[in-house]
Amino acid sequence: MHKPFKWTAIVLMTFIFVFVSACSSGNDNKNTSDSSGNKATSNANASSTDNSKSDNTANTANNSSNTAEPAGEADPYLGKYDPPINVTSVRIINDTFKFMEGQTIDNNMWTQALEEKLGIKIKYDWVVSGDQPGGQGEQKMNVSIASGDLPELIPVNAKQLKQLQEADELEDLTAIYDKYASPFLKEILNQDGPASLASATFGGKLMAIPNTGSSMDGAAMIWIRKDWLDKLGLQPPKTMDDVLAISDAFTTKDPDGDGKPNSYGIAMNKDLYGGFADITGFLNSYHAYPKTWIKDASGNIVYGSIQPEMKTALAALQAMYKKGEIDKEFGVKDGGKEAELTASGKIGMQFGQMWNPLWPLVDNKKNDPNAQWQSYPLASADDQPVTPQVGFATGQYFAVKKGAAHPEALLKMINLFVETGWGQTTTPENYAKYFTSDGFEKFKNMPFQAWPSRKNLDIHLHVTAALDSKDTSGLNPEEKDMYDKTVSWMEGTSKEPLNWAYERVFGKEGSFVIINQYVSGNLLKLTEFYGAPTPAMVEKESNLQKRELETFTKIIMGDPVDTFDKFVEEWKKLGGDQITQEVNDWAKNK
Repeated sequence: MHKPFKWTAIVLMTFIFVFVSACSSGNDNKNTSDSSGNKATSNANASSTDNSKSDNTANTANNSSNTAEPAGEADPYLGKYDPPINVTSVRIINDTFKFMEGQTIDNNMWTQALEEKLGIKIKYDWVVSGDQPGGQGEQKMNVSIASGDLPELIPVNAKQLKQLQEADELEDLTAIYDKYASPFLKEILNQDGPASLASATFGGKLMAIPNTGSSMDGAAMIWIRKDWLDKLGLQPPKTMDDVLAISDAFTTKDPDGDGKPNSYGIAMNKDLYGGFADITGFLNSYHAYPKTWIKDASGNIVYGSIQPEMKTALAALQAMYKKGEIDKEFGVKDGGKEAELTASGKIGMQFGQMWNPLWPLVDNKKNDPNAQWQSYPLASADDQPVTPQVGFATGQYFAVKKGAAHPEALLKMINLFVETGWGQTTTPENYAKYFTSDGFEKFKNMPFQAWPSRKNLDIHLHVTAALDSKDTSGLNPEEKDMYDKTVSWMEGTSKEPLNWAYERVFGKEGSFVIINQYVSGNLLKLTEFYGAPTPAMVEKESNLQKRELETFTKIIMGDPVDTFDKFVEEWKKLGGDQITQEVNDWAKNK
């Protein structure tokens, strides 16, 4: 079993990757080699000797990985091609990509590593900036798919993957995955459950490798100004009644002490879901699950936003709005504006996520050193436990064009990525060289990736264990760095607000205490649908979601709560029933 590394740099990178950056897309090609990858085996065998002199990661990873192979067989996981092979792909990037001096998207530390360690030269047929859904990258890939002008290794989204699979354009990776995916990569691809690989499997055939993320990291929790609780003599919430009482007190009892009625109970943004001041956690507390697919009592899959529990939750929000516990202008403020209001000390509670101390709560700490935020698990509105909803964490897939000469090269490259990042054999120097250091997010240069879902939770568990034992000998350098930051804040030797934020996330009272409770208690509610958008979704979902946002916002701001019933009927007639049928058909045939 691999023990993932947990370094501060990983933390920074993870926040950016999991919460800020959008998932990219890709596509694939075809070739004439067989699916078992026998052709590549001879290449890998021939190169294993040369690889013994390559850098630490490749060498040590090869050694550890080879232990699973019969003696005399080439390293199937990280064996080097000799002579080198050429593969084609495409890149969809964004404006956050920065390159070290002298480096480009075509020539950087990762393209150099792939050639030096694996004997793989990558040529991009095209590079486009714009990785948001519907952006230039997706559009460019759609054009490539329509024209049949595909590279060998293709980054795709779920819709494009299905489209290419149905067109018989893709290589079956089932046997290739079994043989060439390292044990550590297989572990990572299954950390978030079987859904990621299942979503890339059609008729029992694995048609792509998912770029996995972390569902658990997205679970909602309550963040509360603990100094305001203490000032008003309130206790942490155990029920939603407690939450509502705290919201009322934060609004009416002048917790900031300026003598003005200018503070609010909870933060909420105009989009309702996503980003800072998301209300998904509030709704989950009423067992309402917006914009996700859940099972009803009969086992059928239904849309969470139209279930009766949503009406109850909206009524509660309407009551809070009427009493001034929610910013009257929330309907025109995005997450950034609500963050500014929070940083200025006018909001004392928000339903957020584990990363909120790093933004924007740290800004509140900078403005008011006495501000102290504490995370709490979601509280239930009744006697039933809360099950926080989490999204499907895979948004990108790597497929191989049918007939590609070396389909196994894709697995070797992803093997190298995960081993360099979190494998037993990597080193701090390797991590700094290939992932994050000197202000550069170097991992972005690697075109084929997969991410451990438990990475951040394990950081918390290992650092807190060291805090209890005072024994740091088992920590790797990055863990030790995180440990030092946490201790420096706890002991008062550091006044750096960012160290406060790290302590609030990974410390003994950090937000991952809540995530660990959810995971250990098997409380997370995953979406029941993780397939490509159905035909009716493509045609009608955008309009339905727009109606949902408009209706719910108006209800919160004062429209009759029974408007919800009319919305449900319209949702069904305008395509919702058709989408629901397609989702249930997908579930029966997956």
